[in-house]
Amino acid sequence: MVSDIEQLETKGKAAKAASRKLAHLSAEVKNRALVDIAQSLISHQEEILAANRRDLDQASTSGMAPAMLDRLLLSPDRISAIAQDIKAVAALPDPVGEVFDMRALPNGLQVGKKTVPLGVIGTIYESRPNVTIDISVLCLKSGNAVILRGGKEAIHSNMALAKVVQDAAYHAGIPDGAVQLIDSPERILVDHMLKMNHIIDLMVPRGGAALIKFVASNAAMPVLAGGVGVCHTYIDASANLDKGVAIAYNAKVQRPTVCNALDTLLVHISIADQFLPLIASEWGKAGVEMHCDERALDILKPIPTLRPVPASTEDWGKEFLALIAAVKVVDSLDEALGHIERYGSGHSEAIVTEDYSHAMRFLNEVDAACVYANASTRFTDGGQFGLGAEVGISTQKFHARGPLGLKELTSYKWIILGSGQVRP
Repeated sequence: MVSDIEQLETKGKAAKAASRKLAHLSAEVKNRALVDIAQSLISHQEEILAANRRDLDQASTSGMAPAMLDRLLLSPDRISAIAQDIKAVAALPDPVGEVFDMRALPNGLQVGKKTVPLGVIGTIYESRPNVTIDISVLCLKSGNAVILRGGKEAIHSNMALAKVVQDAAYHAGIPDGAVQLIDSPERILVDHMLKMNHIIDLMVPRGGAALIKFVASNAAMPVLAGGVGVCHTYIDASANLDKGVAIAYNAKVQRPTVCNALDTLLVHISIADQFLPLIASEWGKAGVEMHCDERALDILKPIPTLRPVPASTEDWGKEFLALIAAVKVVDSLDEALGHIERYGSGHSEAIVTEDYSHAMRFLNEVDAACVYANASTRFTDGGQFGLGAEVGISTQKFHARGPLGLKELTSYKWIILGSGQVRP
């Protein structure tokens, strides 16, 4: 009987073999495969949703947190949005084969660079079955094979989605083996996968802080980590109040269970008396619980319709993934910058201000993957940035940062054209 580890090695070897063919596949074949995947998602929607319901029922029975249940949920609207994202990726330029930085040396050599796929991408992820699709289509378009290992809580959803991808892609001309799903929940397979640097060229974990830390600490291959978002929005002294309320509301409420949602609101002391009751009223309609520092409490407590609670030290630097926000009043832009430096995760940070110099200081001095002036942090997303979809959001600095799209799944090689030159 073949063991799970032997099956994993077999899938890995098939992915490696497919990656060599996929690296040279035409853009026409890859794009046709993506369009077929998008159409197949819609035509197989009912069986996908049925598989997802099995996962949701089991997760709900096991007591999964509401934020994680929301990430696990698929719906007709979400499947339709995923299909549209796939078509958007298909419409993007092929990132493979671009020649750039070409120049002539004094000896007559033509030297430049050419973009190439990374090879085989491995990914370990939790809860979100849409990741199965997002990573698969981005890898295929960028000429990479992929090995997927989702969480046991989404196993039926992932199996249904992976089968749709494989059937449509292989029928369109993608090499067999290019998309592999590990369908066993055994933890030992994760441990083994992290040692497969003879096959996997890059590992991308997507999930909570514990998963990402585990993968980064144990992988034998390079890891592109990120995803944990402790996101701040700072309302500056010169902020337009209506604009500030709209941005803070959207950043917290539009989808609170994701990594780019607002966690901490910082408000300048000079406008706190005006701004905090406005945002508290709007957040209150959506059920947002405000964990306030002493000065914010002093402003909001007298308002009978509001029920703010005192913030604890654990609220600063916490990713809530729920309708909860920490609120702090600050004396200056410098204090806001210092707070973000101490408690931010390097994901997404925003300032609301009408002061150009303050906006520029914020953009220049905040060390994060995505830094906003007068816009919601909810835009940190591959689709919203015009990338079609994303493999994840990197909060590190090598080799890529922010939403990871097609370009971030390529490397380059040097190409040198000569006419008989030899080195003297």
